[in-house]
Amino acid sequence: MDVVIDLAPERLVALVMLGSFLVVFVATRVVTRLIRSGRGPFRDTSVGGVHVHHLVYGIALMLLAGAGEFVYRPDGAWQIVLAVAFGAGAALTLDEFALWLRLADVYWSPEGRLSVETVLVVAVVGLLVALGADPFGFDEAGDTVAVVLTVVGTVAFAVVAALKGKVATAIVGVVLPVVAVVGAVRLARPRSVWARRRYRPGSSKDVRARARFPEGRRTRWDALVDTVGGVPRGPGPS
Repeated sequence: MDVVIDLAPERLVALVMLGSFLVVFVATRVVTRLIRSGRGPFRDTSVGGVHVHHLVYGIALMLLAGAGEFVYRPDGAWQIVLAVAFGAGAALTLDEFALWLRLADVYWSPEGRLSVETVLVVAVVGLLVALGADPFGFDEAGDTVAVVLTVVGTVAFAVVAALKGKVATAIVGVVLPVVAVVGAVRLARPRSVWARRRYRPGSSKDVRARARFPEGRRTRWDALVDTVGGVPRGPGPS
């Protein structure tokens, strides 16, 4: 018996984009690790003495793919090509998310782990979309304003949870908004972007956060991030 898988066009495009995103991200991490260790034929790219980070190529790819989609609205093969280009560009760009967020080369530093966590978040959300998940109820008839407010609120809480160092909570919160709310209102991890900017050293929140998340404490999420992105060991090429 032949098994026929009939995918809606938008789901097929989402799957292609996700596949391109994951393949390019994995390839990028392999190449950067080889550059860092000095093995293989790969080297950093410089123009006029300025190191060109791979997010530059990612931004260019996303701009071209976005412009092509909005201007030409292609179908068939060209739509797949643009999906591949956009997915690849997103992978190259988000792989250095921590760099363009902090405006510093933190690729191999502990702060650079945020890039890997962001990529994992995007991958999970992309997979849910590709599988047809609709956590916000876009297919249901109802008040458009209410739907938009729900989406904006959920995403906002998820972003705050991620900035507080709870990326896994943010991922689940995209699908279950109550989880995002809980993650957003509770204490941030001491090394998170939120804590560094909002918890004054020695303040009550800083002390409570360090007691709840002691230095050196490891979780399964930390192990996954290290496996995917490499263990931070100080500055290196990116």
